[in-house]
Amino acid sequence: MWKRLPLLWAVLRGDARQLWFALRHPAAPGWLKLSTVFLVLYVLSPIDLIPDVLPFIGFADDLVLVPLAIRWLLKRLPPDIARAVAARRVA
Repeated sequence: MWKRLPLLWAVLRGDARQLWFALRHPAAPGWLKLSTVFLVLYVLSPIDLIPDVLPFIGFADDLVLVPLAIRWLLKRLPPDIARAVAARRVA
């Protein structure tokens, strides 16, 4: 379990960076910006699907749902923005 955390962090960091580039793109759609705001509010909100007071399970929903949501948003990017983000990632 603990060996997977660095891999999860690397994936999340890379996906979060791609999402940041997509948000800064001039043609970024409004739904992307609104969805990202809701995702940040979910992370910062004290209201979770599973309360954080439960020892490990409460944080597990954040560790699973947030990367899945970021990946979901990235897969729904318009093709021109996705190409620009991929080119920026390679460079």
